[in-house]
Amino acid sequence: MDKYIEAFLNQNAKLNLISKNDEKFLWEKHIFDSLSIEKFFEKYGRGKTLLDIGTGGGFPSVPIALKYPEIEVYALDSIRKKINAIENIRTELNIQNLHPICDRVENIKQKFDIITSRAVATLDKITGYAMPLLNKDGYFVAYKSLRAQEEIADAQNTLKKYKAEIVDIIEYDLPLEENHTRNLIIIKHI
Repeated sequence: MDKYIEAFLNQNAKLNLISKNDEKFLWEKHIFDSLSIEKFFEKYGRGKTLLDIGTGGGFPSVPIALKYPEIEVYALDSIRKKINAIENIRTELNIQNLHPICDRVENIKQKFDIITSRAVATLDKITGYAMPLLNKDGYFVAYKSLRAQEEIADAQNTLKKYKAEIVDIIEYDLPLEENHTRNLIIIKHI
């Protein structure tokens, strides 16, 4: 992880993937948060393929690919500079199971065992993108903040449309002084 942090900060200096202020909390706010998927894996298993929609600077895709080399991780973003940064990190650290993709989610045809999304769009919107790309027994894991219940209420019509249901909400705290409670919202086809 130390080499990854160094490689990320090097890319961030050129491309501003996260704010300079957030660099001080890279581990707590971004890497620790990304790796909280471990709580999901403990309950539901890992699967073989994972798509991260709107990966941005590579969260959660890159930390997941580093920690779980047995999972093929696809990091999707439509912004070329972000995908280039992830590609540079992938090459520098020789992350064999990480596959950066520069495209829009609507153009993806492959199906995945697990789909993640962190800080991309409302649950209503992102569920509409994720569910058609999920394998029959797959899971969509949405990283959400304290407003999770509000977003769940707003997503009911989309969940019905895609015959999906929320099977679990896993709550956890980021290791910061102020309260940063987060949620993994686990969604599955009915």
